[in-house]
Amino acid sequence: MEIWVDADACPGVIKDILFRAAERAQVRVTLIANQMLRVPPSPWVRALQVPAGFDVADRRIVESAVAGDLVITADVPLAALVVAKGAHVLDPRGELLDASNIEERLTMRNFMEGLRSSGIQTGGPAEFSAADRRAFANRLDGLLTRLKRRSACG
Repeated sequence: MEIWVDADACPGVIKDILFRAAERAQVRVTLIANQMLRVPPSPWVRALQVPAGFDVADRRIVESAVAGDLVITADVPLAALVVAKGAHVLDPRGELLDASNIEERLTMRNFMEGLRSSGIQTGGPAEFSAADRRAFANRLDGLLTRLKRRSACG
């Protein structure tokens, strides 16, 4: 199992949580972005810079992720693509996206995008909070425990 991070828009506090989790669980975390990223010196953490361009980082994540991997992203279309491959998705606010809810999230995202493109002001996401950070950390810990146990058994 590997963790892939859509790092261009990932909050710094989430990256820090992932860095600590990589060391603790001894799982590889790969941050993918179209800009250079600093990561701590660790055999478990690496950063890959992709060329600038629309969805270049997303395409690299889709190409790289395999069934059983974990992808960290708030990008619902990206999440849908990797869920279809059998990967798990956790958004930075701690919400797990999977086959049971990804279609609903994608439909809502497309609906809101349609409203925005027609000129309707829909507002943006709420500001990232300490509760979001805790929810992410708690969900990540539970997922890593479950996924590592599953990969050890099979």
